[in-house]
Amino acid sequence: MSLDGTHVAMITPFDQDNNIDEEKYRNFIDFLIDHGVDGIVAAGTTGESATMSHDEHQKVIDIMVDQANGRVTTIAGAGSNATSEALDLVKYVEDAGADAALVITPYYNKPQQSGLYDHYKLLDDATNIPIIAYNVPSRTGVDLSVDTIIKLAQLDDIVAIKEANPDLNKLANVFNRLKKEEITDFTVLSGNDSLTLPMIAQGARGVISVAANVMPTEMSDMVNSALNADYVRSQELSNYLFDLMDVLFIEASPAPTKQALNLMGMDMGGLRMPINPISESNDIILQEVLKEYNLIE
Repeated sequence: MSLDGTHVAMITPFDQDNNIDEEKYRNFIDFLIDHGVDGIVAAGTTGESATMSHDEHQKVIDIMVDQANGRVTTIAGAGSNATSEALDLVKYVEDAGADAALVITPYYNKPQQSGLYDHYKLLDDATNIPIIAYNVPSRTGVDLSVDTIIKLAQLDDIVAIKEANPDLNKLANVFNRLKKEEITDFTVLSGNDSLTLPMIAQGARGVISVAANVMPTEMSDMVNSALNADYVRSQELSNYLFDLMDVLFIEASPAPTKQALNLMGMDMGGLRMPINPISESNDIILQEVLKEYNLIE
C-alpha cells in the first residue's frame, strides 16, 4: 500500500433530519475519485466524527470501503482519548477492509510521551492493519515529540504520521532522525494544506487534505508535481490555492468547507452542534473567494 499523494479528509453529508445521507456520500466519493485523488478518509475531524455515534462511525467506514471498491486508498478515522475505545475502532476498521486506520493522539487527558507511545504500541500489538498516527496539538492539547515519533516509526504497523504541527523545524528534525536511524518505511503526510509543498520538499509524501473536498484536481496536481520534483508547477499551484486553503479555516472546521460545497450546489446538508454555520460576514468572504476560483457565479 502506498500512501503517496492526496488523500481527502471527507465531509460527511447529512439529510434534512441531520442523519448521514448515504446516497450523497456515495456520490461524493465517486466525485473525488473521478477527480484524481489518491485516497479518501472517512470519519475524521472534517467528517464530524466527534458528533457521530459508534453506529454512525461504523456506517461511514462501511460506505467508504464499499463505494471505493479498491479504486483508491481507504483510510478510516479510529481515534479516541480512551485506548480501549481506540482499540475497538481500529479492530472495526480492520474487519471492515479499509487500507489503514487514522488514529489521533488521545485528546483532553493530555498523556505523557510514554503514555502516547504505549497507546500506539498497544494498537500495534493487538491489530494487523497499517496505522497512521495523527498529531494535531492545536486540537488535542498534546504534541508527539520527535523522540516519540521515531520510536513509533520502528513499530511494525505504525506506518505513517499525519503531522499537523506547523513547526517545520521540528519536521526537519524528524527527517534527520529517520535518516540517522535508517528508517526508510515510514511515511510523513502533511496535515496542513498550506504547508504541503514545503513539507514535501523536506521529505513528506503527500497530504490528508481539507481543500481537496472543494478542488480535488488542483490539489492532486500540486502534490503530484511536488512529488515529481516539478517545483515550479507545484509552487504555482500552491500559491494559486492559498486563498482557498485559508478561507476554509476562517471559522471552526468543517463549517466553511461544508458551506463551500453547499454553495457549489453539492447539497451536503447542515452541521452538528456544537459547530454552528459560519457567520453572515464570513459567508460573504467565502463566496468572494469561491467566485475567484469560478466555483460559484
